[in-house]
Amino acid sequence: MSKNKPVVVVGLMGSGKSTVGRLIAEVLGLPFSDSDPFLKARYGGTAAQIAARDSAETLHRYEADHVLHELAGEPEVIAAAASTVEDPRVREAMKEAFVLWVDADDEVLTQRMKSSDHRPAFGPAAMRARREPYFREVADLRCDVGSMRPEEVRDAALRAMGLPVPGSR
Repeated sequence: MSKNKPVVVVGLMGSGKSTVGRLIAEVLGLPFSDSDPFLKARYGGTAAQIAARDSAETLHRYEADHVLHELAGEPEVIAAAASTVEDPRVREAMKEAFVLWVDADDEVLTQRMKSSDHRPAFGPAAMRARREPYFREVADLRCDVGSMRPEEVRDAALRAMGLPVPGSR
């Protein structure tokens, strides 16, 4: 694998997609695209605001558009909203990328979600029930962020891609 292939980081809310995505992008020297800034710039609100203003269905369509738009361009690292894996077009497009699934127990995710008001109020258990089969389908690698630090997740992804890990020989 080379750094000329896009990387998509997927996972439920609170799993650290943005943090891990930035770390991977930095090492690979690739641009980083996160759904949260994309939504704000293109649709004028956070995920929570869009869900409240327009509907959860509209939010999920916008989140899928983010991933499809970014995968259509030059290789980059993309932090994809969890809902995107439900869209068959996105799952098909992800076949051309390395997909990293960052995951943790629902209790860990619930605690992390409390730290931010930009996320809609979706509980991890219900979202996991809907999305876990899709995460399993698209993921090249799953990392437990409940027991791994972001740098460890980055390094595991780099190893899985056959790329050098910072600081290793």
